Amino acid sequence: MDRVRVIGAGVIGLTTAVCLAEAGVDVEVVSDRRPDATTSAAAGAMWDPYLVEPADQVDRWSRVTLSVLRELSAETGSGVRLVEGTQQSRYPRELPSWTTVVGARPCLPGDLRRGYVTGWRYQAPLVDMPRFLDHLLRRLLRAGGHLRQHRYATINDSVDGAARVVVNCTGAGARSLVADPLVDAVRGQLVVVENPGIESFFCDDTPGAPLTYVYPHGDTVALGGTAEPGTWDLEPDQEAARQILARCAAVEPLLAGARVIEHRVGLRPARPRIRLETEPYGDTAVVHNYGHGGAGLTVSWGCAREAAEHVRRALGLTP
Repeated sequence: MDRVRVIGAGVIGLTTAVCLAEAGVDVEVVSDRRPDATTSAAAGAMWDPYLVEPADQVDRWSRVTLSVLRELSAETGSGVRLVEGTQQSRYPRELPSWTTVVGARPCLPGDLRRGYVTGWRYQAPLVDMPRFLDHLLRRLLRAGGHLRQHRYATINDSVDGAARVVVNCTGAGARSLVADPLVDAVRGQLVVVENPGIESFFCDDTPGAPLTYVYPHGDTVALGGTAEPGTWDLEPDQEAARQILARCAAVEPLLAGARVIEHRVGLRPARPRIRLETEPYGDTAVVHNYGHGGAGLTVSWGCAREAAEHVRRALGLTP
């Protein structure tokens, strides 16, 4: 049997595994954490292209993912909704090039929050990540895939002959798994509160400003956030949480005094360039798919489909 082993159960690993399993490939996902305990589960999260490299491929992967998420928004229980909102800046800015894909339009003066001078309004997929990861896991299992909890210390440990192809989707864990010094963690923290009636998203796009976003998910709102390069601590920082709540309430007064439900912390897998390539390990092919930084959700389906093509070539399933 041409089994494929996907290491990592975050959004990149599960999406890749779903693409393979639904194409009839025998897939097992191996992870030291269940999906609901991964960095992906701690994300906000919204389709929002980040400045990551390689830029031309990221643009293509983002567009593929946007199309898939739009389709998933029609499925009950997927955790994906199309929501309208704004990104705004305290300094004049041109609309980013990617905004044409979502039909963004400049904010009217009445759209701008206090202290902001420009912005753009558009509709985009907003994703409740715990629900979305559960959706992906259900699809994987329904397609015949498997999930096993285990930790590999190195990539050599995973190349044990039980799988013809190993797919490395370990995010920040790739720093130790494949000894990649280019990988670093960017610690992110957010606060989830009861929704006091917010229906549109907001994101501060001021250059150099602290990360500030408001992402409504039905009965709850995800408020962010932090971006701390080189910090691997997963314990919530109460002072950081206080500052997040204060920044978000200053933008959206409805949030003042909102009841806190939980704190989430994750490690974004930063790397100068996303690594998506095949590397031979003896008779086993290792397909790397990691280093997506804060853009994991945004490029997930595009990268997963390309990684799946690498796997199919390694298995001899494509010309």
